[in-house]
Amino acid sequence: MHETLIRAATVVDGTEAPGYTADVAIAGGVITAIGADLGPAHRVIDADGLVLSPGFIDMHAHSDLQVLLNPAHPSRITQGVTCEVIGQDGLSYAPVSDETLAVVRRQIAGWNTDPADFDFSWRTVGEYLDRLDAAGTATNLAYLVPHGLLRALTIGFGDGVASPAEVARMQEILTQGLREGAVGLSTGLTYTPAMYADDAELAALMRTTGELGGYFSPHHRSYGAGAMEAYAEMIDLSRRTGCPLHLAHATLNFGPNKGRAPELLALLDDAVAAGADVSLDTYPYLPGATTLAAILPSWAAAGGADATLARLRDPQELIRIREHLEHTGSDGCHGVIAEWETIEISGVGTDALAGYVGRTIAQIAADEGRDPFDVCVGILLDDRLATGILQHVGHEENVRAIMRHPTHTGGSDGLLVGGKPHPRAWGTFARYLGHYSRDLGLMSLEECVGHLTGRAARRLRLVRRGLVREGYAADLALFDPDAVIDRATYDAPRTPAAGFTHVFVRGTAALDDGEPTGALAGGALRLTDEGVL
Repeated sequence: MHETLIRAATVVDGTEAPGYTADVAIAGGVITAIGADLGPAHRVIDADGLVLSPGFIDMHAHSDLQVLLNPAHPSRITQGVTCEVIGQDGLSYAPVSDETLAVVRRQIAGWNTDPADFDFSWRTVGEYLDRLDAAGTATNLAYLVPHGLLRALTIGFGDGVASPAEVARMQEILTQGLREGAVGLSTGLTYTPAMYADDAELAALMRTTGELGGYFSPHHRSYGAGAMEAYAEMIDLSRRTGCPLHLAHATLNFGPNKGRAPELLALLDDAVAAGADVSLDTYPYLPGATTLAAILPSWAAAGGADATLARLRDPQELIRIREHLEHTGSDGCHGVIAEWETIEISGVGTDALAGYVGRTIAQIAADEGRDPFDVCVGILLDDRLATGILQHVGHEENVRAIMRHPTHTGGSDGLLVGGKPHPRAWGTFARYLGHYSRDLGLMSLEECVGHLTGRAARRLRLVRRGLVREGYAADLALFDPDAVIDRATYDAPRTPAAGFTHVFVRGTAALDDGEPTGALAGGALRLTDEGVL
């Protein structure tokens, strides 16, 4: 007898083939049978009129600490996500030393908070993955080794070009992380300290990554004024090193890139035609999200939080910082000047600043009769760099064009903390299915599901995951195709998506009759010689 039988579902299996009606049986955490009249089961779910798909794969998530602090993880479960790729943008929590952990905790507090009483018991990648397994997680998690941590462990958080010996040491640490189960390498080339790396350093690390079966996922050097050059740089490095490339949150934001999606897509098509192994992910929204400190010029952020705060208190240094932010363009702000009317405070670490959440720097300045730059600096100092922001700088025509590319996958880039975080954390996958596929018709349901499942599984080299097939892991989403939609908004960003009835992770119901169960059936997925298991 089957454990669970999902009866008369429209199976959209992740291959982008037409959907078909079938019963699907689950037992022991795997799909045991697909067909008609499969016999009795301990539990039968009537799925007539519903779509059964593989669980969605979030190719760019920032849940690294939140999955441990808030393990029920409803933001992902309520929109059908069963796997997330973390360790993004060159910054996370492993591998670390006591010293580098203290610095990076403060640096990315705006991404994950920085709880004073939390037990950071791990130091290596393997120990972090073991911690995820021991704690239990709502979703499955794949981890990228963060390049910024490799630099921090080797040469610290300052600027400067790494020596050959230092690069070799980074390769050793990277090798250890990949052999302990990380699926690839990430970098954040507008975040310290990874932003100080030259192409020789990146190429060496990419060769190591590719040789060990992983892929490279860069937050490249500019999404603004130098976006095309930055994309081209990453593609050229992939070609030279042979390392598979996955372009993270591959947007074309900021004023200089309006209408330029065809240029990016031509660049990708030429690379693929020449044999490059390239893919990308995007989120289906216009604004971006990061920390307020991230817009500072790279020289002002060198050396970690304390050094940055010291510069923000120095009148002479502030003159230089203002010049970059308001006149010449900051490399931390993607080579463009800071447009204060587009920068909205999404979260703060200090309760006294909570009144700023949901307001732009320009609005705060006007309300208080202050200069916007002074407001920005004041918030950074008072919040000790823990402030999160939204940047309202996107272009709808670019979003729509890029998401239709044949190498495209879905990534929320979702931050879960702050008073008003970006709604993409709770809505990305439902928005693809409901708004862009069903309502706008930009792609068929089968194609959309393929973007969010099978394509991502191929990039990750998942073994027996990412499709609805017998013998595959029962990571599944069941939803009403007519009702599925994102409901999270900028005013109410933590509103769950609509339309999902059941979500299974390793065969266990994480969402049951539309309600999260709190089940922690997920765990770490590790790179092996066979693939990612």
